[in-house]
Amino acid sequence: MNNVSNYEWLFRFDIVITIIMHICFILLSLALYQLLKKVEKNFALLMVIFVLIGIPISYQLLIKKFDILKLISDVEYLKVFQKDQIQAQVMLLFSSYESGFQISQIFWGLWLFPFGYLVFKSGFLPKFLGICLMLGCFGYLFDTLGRIVFINYFNTRLIILPASIGEIGICLWLLIAGIKEKKIQS
Repeated sequence: MNNVSNYEWLFRFDIVITIIMHICFILLSLALYQLLKKVEKNFALLMVIFVLIGIPISYQLLIKKFDILKLISDVEYLKVFQKDQIQAQVMLLFSSYESGFQISQIFWGLWLFPFGYLVFKSGFLPKFLGICLMLGCFGYLFDTLGRIVFINYFNTRLIILPASIGEIGICLWLLIAGIKEKKIQS
């Protein structure tokens, strides 16, 4: 609670960046839809649907951060609570945020499977990156299920390594190599 109070501007900046990031994620999925719908329209649509399901969950989680800001403020109606009661509420909101984050992580994983399939089938993007994206889907899902099912789940972050390779790799590929249109011979 003291860290949030002492660095409130950083906490607020995190909220703003998260809002912008999710807007960009929506736009990214729509741009990828336009690029990949020719490969397989249903998979391209499924990719966008998974993104659009996960985004509202993530935005709903931001309300918990606004609630934390309210709790650490000097609002008059909160003076009925003792400091340790407010600290407990702040910790509960952080814990609830983390739990919700796991739910949104399911959709961060699910969108990677149709995306990876489309990359693999495209013929103009590296198949290896498509495989990494599809494996990354399962990595996210196993990671999330591990956190839910096992109390002392130890995540080495290696389980989502294929997702990281696929996501970063496809970004670099699109930025550096781009998409070359094939010339149609008459």
